[in-house]
Amino acid sequence: MIRIAVTGAAGRMGKTNIEAIQAAEGVQLGAAIVEATSSLIGADAGEVAGVGKQGVAIVGSLAEVMDDFDVLIDFTAPKATLSNLALCAEHGKAMVIGTTGLSEAERAELTSFGEKMPVVFASNMSVGVNLCFKLLAEAAQALGDDYDVEIIETHHHHKVDSPSGTALSMGEAVAGALGRDLRQCAVYGREGQIGARTKEEIGFVTVRAGDVVGDHTVLFATEGERIEITHKASSRMTFAKGAVRAAGWLAGKEKGLYDMQDVLDLRD
Repeated sequence: MIRIAVTGAAGRMGKTNIEAIQAAEGVQLGAAIVEATSSLIGADAGEVAGVGKQGVAIVGSLAEVMDDFDVLIDFTAPKATLSNLALCAEHGKAMVIGTTGLSEAERAELTSFGEKMPVVFASNMSVGVNLCFKLLAEAAQALGDDYDVEIIETHHHHKVDSPSGTALSMGEAVAGALGRDLRQCAVYGREGQIGARTKEEIGFVTVRAGDVVGDHTVLFATEGERIEITHKASSRMTFAKGAVRAAGWLAGKEKGLYDMQDVLDLRD
């Protein structure tokens, strides 16, 4: 039985992760961690998540429970994730990371931990979204430079990073297939007399409204036609199921940095 720890256990994603663990086979909740100032410390993690008692008391520090899990699922914030990586590397644990909004320097630091421990890091854990990444690369390769590419994403008004990590990953999939560097060709919003669109640019449009879990559309358009590849998430459970699947896949793996394309065997 694979023991999974969940950090941010009292948040929306944390509680959904606990629910997904409870429903999955071959795994069990080993630990649940919240901020040290939380009033929920000591409460049963299953009751907080709404799935009944699990016999796992919520704690305020990952260091308290290092002997109680094999894989940590982390959907928190960049600073907290990097701190958790260091602790897990020290104790020989694996991590599944869904944290977004990392800077280039933070992402490079995260990547370096793949030399010390097994890590799955993905901007989106959804099986459907990861299939879309593959489809987008294939579409871009087939369509080539004759099609303009625009990426439109919508999320709830609480989301703090923009564009979403998923939208950026979609852009990277398209840019890679077209032989472009997303850092050079991405355009984030347009305003004023900016001139005609260049053929190389990949545009991003960000919408924040209401309680939208996550909608992403990649538009390929040329004279006379347009193609849209869209993914819509109606529940965070799709991300949680993917994360738990990744945790089960990662347990026992050699050190290395993996993503959901590896977990789902979608690599060419």
